[in-house]
Amino acid sequence: MSIDTQSLGYGSGERAVYAANPWASRGRLVPEQTSLTRSEFQRDRDRIVHTTAFRRLKHKTQVFIGVDGDHYRTRLTHTIEVAQIARALARALKIDEDLAEGVALVHDFGHTPFGHTGEDALHDCLAPYGGFDHNAQSLRIVTKLERRYAEFDGINLTWESLEGLAKHNGPLMDGQGKGLHGPVPQPILDYCQINDLELASFASLEAQVAAIADDIAYNTHDIDDGLRSGYLTFDMLEDVPFLAAMMGQVRAKYPRLEPSRFANEIMRRQITHMVEDVIAVAQERLAWLKPGSAQDIRAADRVLATFSEPMMDTDRAIKKLLFSRIYRHPDIMRIRAGAAQIVTDLFQAYMADPSQMQSDYWVSHMEGLGEAARARHVGDYLAGMTDTYAVKAHRRMFDHTPDLG
Repeated sequence: MSIDTQSLGYGSGERAVYAANPWASRGRLVPEQTSLTRSEFQRDRDRIVHTTAFRRLKHKTQVFIGVDGDHYRTRLTHTIEVAQIARALARALKIDEDLAEGVALVHDFGHTPFGHTGEDALHDCLAPYGGFDHNAQSLRIVTKLERRYAEFDGINLTWESLEGLAKHNGPLMDGQGKGLHGPVPQPILDYCQINDLELASFASLEAQVAAIADDIAYNTHDIDDGLRSGYLTFDMLEDVPFLAAMMGQVRAKYPRLEPSRFANEIMRRQITHMVEDVIAVAQERLAWLKPGSAQDIRAADRVLATFSEPMMDTDRAIKKLLFSRIYRHPDIMRIRAGAAQIVTDLFQAYMADPSQMQSDYWVSHMEGLGEAARARHVGDYLAGMTDTYAVKAHRRMFDHTPDLG
């Protein structure tokens, strides 16, 4: 699929008619004065960066929980890479770069310690009380749990940023209110009672590019980290034709390249091909839809920023490789089991004795709550932990803490 280079927005400063307009935002739940120096979406982005939740991403891991090394991705470095790709896509498509970047920066706020392992364990703990969903938790953080402002809880983001956070992966329900991927998480439904995020429609194109940027980033960096750790080899990458072609190009141009540079050259090409593929698909679908506004994007019957069919096949092949060679590797599974035990032990301990939570705020707010509300409160506390804090808390409370090394 080819790109229409004449319509790219690189450096033009031109805004497409279907771009989200920060000067015509639907506003904030708590009205505020506008800024003299920043657009509403710039303010959102800046608020996200200054949160406690953003700083905590530094010590929350992706895949390699207990690996001794400073060069593996954390949630923070992953988030920065997603934001860079989202901004590049937004610029090419002439949409609002600040909104795309903001959604990218906030998309992982709700993740627990220990990556998806921690999320699965906390979901099991909270199963009798509605379960746990990291996307819903992200919404709780920016609308309730961050405590930075005198006049409101959360950080009072614009409607467009909240919509992008809740729906960047697509609509959550159909026109009859039925969940498209199972029940809609209750925290999202609760919030929509006071600020309707229109869960049956797509999100803005800015949110869509943030979502596909997430796929591009983690597909690429999990391969990079896998090679660095030794769980992946270049021979294993040959199983994916797309990656085999990238390696062939690099070998032909640089026949004696050292392994670390060789890996970087592959990753560079992978990102470039995937970004260009998304741009070409989006251009084709925009030409078909002919949207006259951001609302036309929301009302479309399909996602606009996505991979072509051949690239979707490649995406699936890469995920299959990563799943078999890394995510289900016996070493990783052992570490995951230990991480899950830490989360489960902490949840049970805090439910039995809230005073174990070393925070006057969290302990005091447990008073008078029913069981379900107590469980959600403990879940909020646990989800906010970093990997290192969770391990330290477990060591303080238990005689034996699993070795995650």
